[in-house]
Amino acid sequence: MTGGPHRPADDQAPLELLERALAHARGALVEVRPHHLDRRTPCARWDLDALLDHMDDALDAFAGGAFGDVALTPVPASCGGPADDGHVRARVAGLQAKACTLLGAWSAPGRPVTVTVGDHALPVDVVAAAAALEITVHAWDVDRATGRDRPVPADLARRLLPFAHVLVDAGGRGSRFGEVVATGPDADPEARLLAWTGRRTGRLPGRPSHGGPRPADA
Repeated sequence: MTGGPHRPADDQAPLELLERALAHARGALVEVRPHHLDRRTPCARWDLDALLDHMDDALDAFAGGAFGDVALTPVPASCGGPADDGHVRARVAGLQAKACTLLGAWSAPGRPVTVTVGDHALPVDVVAAAAALEITVHAWDVDRATGRDRPVPADLARRLLPFAHVLVDAGGRGSRFGEVVATGPDADPEARLLAWTGRRTGRLPGRPSHGGPRPADA
């Protein structure tokens, strides 16, 4: 998240967007099975196992934002453990529960006006929009890794796009997002949103080899 403490001129009800993003993510997570964990995601150096770990951390961090602080933590190593169906179902259930906790925290009255993210104090609506953006994009990543061609809902993509342009600036992406992917003039909102966050909509490459290095972030 690299943008300054400004929101797009057209305030798009970030809390509603967060609710929709979480619902979209829950729909992606229910399809995860053990044989999917070593599959590549649209984040070039990530497999699904690493992405689920990152999502777990991100849900915790954004839940903290409802109380005024987002903790920036490094991406953890894989949680490990047996990759059997029961373990994966429990892992997905944990993520689903954290998604519900996150929405409950952000929906509660008395939220702070600003949220501390690293060294910056950002308006609470901007942080809610950042959470909605990251969750939506990673839900698309999960769908791709599990072999589903499920689009980001067009209206959600359209409403997230102006926030993406503010929060993910073209010159300061760091390790969180890939370089902007070129799109044609007739690209729809989903294609433009995914392209802005460095994602290509073409066919994914093959699975990564086991035991390879974990990425820093995606």
